[in-house]
Amino acid sequence: MDRAYDVLIIGAGVIGCSAARELSRYCLSLCVLEKGPDICMETSNRNSAVLHAGYNNTPGSAMARFCVEGNRSFDRTAEELDIPYRRTGKLVVGFTEDDRKALGRLKEQGEKNGIQGMKLAGRDFIRQKAPLIRGEFALWSPTTAILNPFEFTFGMAENAAENGVEFFCGREVTGIRLEEDGIYTVTAGNGVFRSRWIVNCAGLGSDKIASMLGIDGYTLHPCRGEYFVLDKKLKDTLPLPVYPVPNYKTGGLGIHLTPTLEGNILVGPSTEYIRNRGDYATTRRIMELLIQDGSRIYPYLKRENLIRSFAGIRPKLSSKEEGGYHDFVIERRADIAPHAVNLVGIESPGLTSAVPIAREIVRLIEEAEELKPNPRFNPIRRRFPSFRDKSREEQEKMIRENPDYGEIICRCETITRAEVLHAIHGVLGAGTVTGVKYRCRAMMGRCQGGYCQTRITELLMKEKGISPEELIYERQGSYLFTGEVREK
Repeated sequence: MDRAYDVLIIGAGVIGCSAARELSRYCLSLCVLEKGPDICMETSNRNSAVLHAGYNNTPGSAMARFCVEGNRSFDRTAEELDIPYRRTGKLVVGFTEDDRKALGRLKEQGEKNGIQGMKLAGRDFIRQKAPLIRGEFALWSPTTAILNPFEFTFGMAENAAENGVEFFCGREVTGIRLEEDGIYTVTAGNGVFRSRWIVNCAGLGSDKIASMLGIDGYTLHPCRGEYFVLDKKLKDTLPLPVYPVPNYKTGGLGIHLTPTLEGNILVGPSTEYIRNRGDYATTRRIMELLIQDGSRIYPYLKRENLIRSFAGIRPKLSSKEEGGYHDFVIERRADIAPHAVNLVGIESPGLTSAVPIAREIVRLIEEAEELKPNPRFNPIRRRFPSFRDKSREEQEKMIRENPDYGEIICRCETITRAEVLHAIHGVLGAGTVTGVKYRCRAMMGRCQGGYCQTRITELLMKEKGISPEELIYERQGSYLFTGEVREK
């Protein structure tokens, strides 16, 4: 049976989820289609987790405008959605006279973009802000912050769902047809959806969706960036993000070091154009590169401190030969697709820009029709209480009220049975192993699930009523079990 909506959003990354939440402020029937088995599966969960200031972006570009706006307005967003973040500031360090000149140009560019408080400094200032970091010169960016990208995306999605937005995962869009009555028919998975409007937030697949809408001329160039995660024992060695002087021709900002809210340190990303948009491999060659380049500014980068590697893929409009960055494409092509908003090439700083981009989507729709505010819209979302952050007295009270808080599932991160169950059964609950991981941080500690993953898979199968052969780790086809090891 066909499902009919006012607006259909394709893609459940941070942009799609932000658009869903922003549009739920109005009296519209809304749905989000996601090809993967869960939301926040691609670029949105594989990045540096930084709220950028906006000095890296060309003055007058959409990138610059939305990044600066997103940074400035994030306090309110974080308060409404109960999203943890910390304004640490950031250092961009250099060693040579050419580096110093480049930092000066970055400062001038940032000031043109309206960023305040930046300054050029020397070694004494670097040591004051980050005593263990090496560098002769630095650009100081005080408004840069760190956040949890999973929490941000899930917060947006959950609040959207609480305000009536329907989410459908495992629904890859394979066809879009504009009917004579002006309604779009969308084929996705084994379902058919009808909608007056389509919003293309498909990330790595956005050029293909654009083509289905009749908007040709866009080709994305997948660019893989590999990362390392360092053990929490080093958390006191890096209080803030530290970046090298960027080489924009490579298509990235260079291999940098970023502390996470939870106490780990991210090293990366590399920059490597690839052919396969789903190739998230990590390699020995890049590992050596990360260690070599990262050690130049951070002496604690040693193999024994690495606990995990992962990769993200940037949906770049600029090719390897072109280098650099292409501006965001956020458009309404009324001559071709009269009731569609098309987004292509939303790469960094897409995470920072998500809310302003969502507002731009609303503005483009409002050019065609008047939107009536939803009187029942509630902007407030609250996180499920975390056990590990509480005092002993608070923990004892939580256990008395909910005994599941008294059972620790993940010892490394002190994640309780209550939190795992909420990750499974909460708003837009997880159906995959990594879905649980991203929602509550189980399996993100030193052992990377070595001790707790089996218990979590057991809980998932029990709570979801699925067999071992049906359980997937992250993506379609990533089955963990094929049968019993031995007969019972």
